[in-house]
Amino acid sequence: MKKIYILIVAACSASLMFSSCKKVLEKQDLGSFTADQVYNDSTTTKLSIDYIYSQNQPSWFGNVGGLSASVSSLSDEQYGDNVFVKGTATIESVTDLGNINTAGNYVKIRTINMFIRDVNAGTLDPAVKKRFIAQAYFWRAFRYFELVKLYGGVPVVLIPLDAVGEEAKKAALLPRSSTSETFAQIARDLDSCIKYIPAKWPKNDDYGRITKGAAQAFKGRVLLTFASPEFNPGNLASRWQDAYAANTQAIATLSTNGFGLYSKFDASMWTTEGSAGGSTPRNPEAVFATLYNTGTTDIGQNNNSYPNSTVPKYIGSTGGSNLPTWDMALAFPMKDGKDIGASTKYVYDLAKFYKDRDPRFDQTIAYNGCNWPLAGNSNYRLWTYYYTNDKNVLATTEPSGATSSGLYLRKGIDPSLTLATFQNAGTDWIEIRYAEVMLNLAECAAETGQSQEAYTNLVNIRKRAGIEAGADGLYGLTAGLSGTNLVTAIMKERQIELAFEGKRFWDLRRRKLLESTLNGKRRLGVTVVLKNTGTKTDYITGTRDASANTNLDALYTASFTVTTKQLDTYNIAYQPGVYFFGIPTVSLNNNINLQQNNTWGGAFDPLK
Repeated sequence: MKKIYILIVAACSASLMFSSCKKVLEKQDLGSFTADQVYNDSTTTKLSIDYIYSQNQPSWFGNVGGLSASVSSLSDEQYGDNVFVKGTATIESVTDLGNINTAGNYVKIRTINMFIRDVNAGTLDPAVKKRFIAQAYFWRAFRYFELVKLYGGVPVVLIPLDAVGEEAKKAALLPRSSTSETFAQIARDLDSCIKYIPAKWPKNDDYGRITKGAAQAFKGRVLLTFASPEFNPGNLASRWQDAYAANTQAIATLSTNGFGLYSKFDASMWTTEGSAGGSTPRNPEAVFATLYNTGTTDIGQNNNSYPNSTVPKYIGSTGGSNLPTWDMALAFPMKDGKDIGASTKYVYDLAKFYKDRDPRFDQTIAYNGCNWPLAGNSNYRLWTYYYTNDKNVLATTEPSGATSSGLYLRKGIDPSLTLATFQNAGTDWIEIRYAEVMLNLAECAAETGQSQEAYTNLVNIRKRAGIEAGADGLYGLTAGLSGTNLVTAIMKERQIELAFEGKRFWDLRRRKLLESTLNGKRRLGVTVVLKNTGTKTDYITGTRDASANTNLDALYTASFTVTTKQLDTYNIAYQPGVYFFGIPTVSLNNNINLQQNNTWGGAFDPLK
């Protein structure tokens, strides 16, 4: 599908008189042209805001660069050997701050600030200006939120800083704003965006642009974070009230404008894409999405690499990444919504761990013997077991690159993709799903004493998932929860519903649960071994598909042994300083006015 910000080729036919079309075809930033060449014309101004989209939109797993590129391995979703889980992080470990004039987030913020300045100075109709600038406000808020959630308060720059000359360089050595002021500026930018951005854009090509509901939903996420224990250790009720109001407004705007839960929880929730008219999505769940296409040679090529790096390597992909842990598999409840060991209707059995689970389990986790429509084959079955070979050692049945955790991630994998199309998949990334907004609201409701509203949102999400209603109509939820106990249930629901969507690490961090949830533990995998009959061969290769089609449970009973294994070789040991990362030395050296966080030996208090 077409990505909204790749249309720079259109500048060749626009009113600008560029010296050649070649520079445009190279998809360069329009900042190389003068402001009056760009910002007095709506066509070329659109190209400039589209460039800002291209520089800031998150990719799969919510990756916006820096630390966010690896957050699955920082939690219990996926194994990863890194300084954070080892407990050896230093001030050099998170380098997302960069330098105001030369690196990363602040380069993107500078581009946004230049856009705001130049559109304001241009001759476009005031109403048109406001809509363009509203989008820029959103992306500025988005970038500052990425920074504040890592470090606390950061230098807040709202105008393009001139890096030429000593005086200009000195003026750019800004101190850190307080954490509260940084959040306040993010909220102000979002409020300005919400005021002038439409609830619906008029054209189908506008699908993917920020809408009023998306901006409100993002504000709800921001204020939820600010109200959470990481930033709100005193549990100020006013912050929770503000977050509740923001998420309530988001739900109201979204539901009025065609958004809501998708009808089912499966791969089609990700592969149903595009416009149902203007910016209204065919998939009502897609509140805030990054669009991808399947082009291989066109100048708008923007393929996502998620399927190619996720499906089994022996399919012919690069494969082997994004492997769920056994811990993640165990998080899913039984089919009646009750946790493992708590259900009286369904008995959990390690030997058949997949049986009678929350339907989201099968749509998230791929396991030995499961039917996983893949590579254009709707009848495909995944086999990941081991057998004793003729050398009397365990060998894998996978032709190459066997999964190290014993499981694969199947969430959002388009079943129609083939070997030829894995590498140029066009499945869109949904950064904010409607379900997340419901969970954000549920958490705020629980924290503000509105338990019934929290229950209503949880019930609707579980009902959509396909969990059994139960005699009490609570879909497995425990009745009568409130306060901390209800929040715990909501966090568990987030772990399941939003698994592998780049949310788990940030959720544990903002709730200050990293240490209590993970420290002292080792993440687990699973091993399925073919029972040894003395054949020294993979003796079910020719019959396993037929047997599984007839009765997978019987095949497991007769043929497989299931055991767990440790993936970590050490106990996880998150440091207290992980809740506000240290400012790197290079940033401190480049700006003498920056102060280090007091959690890393400095004078800056990130809680103010």
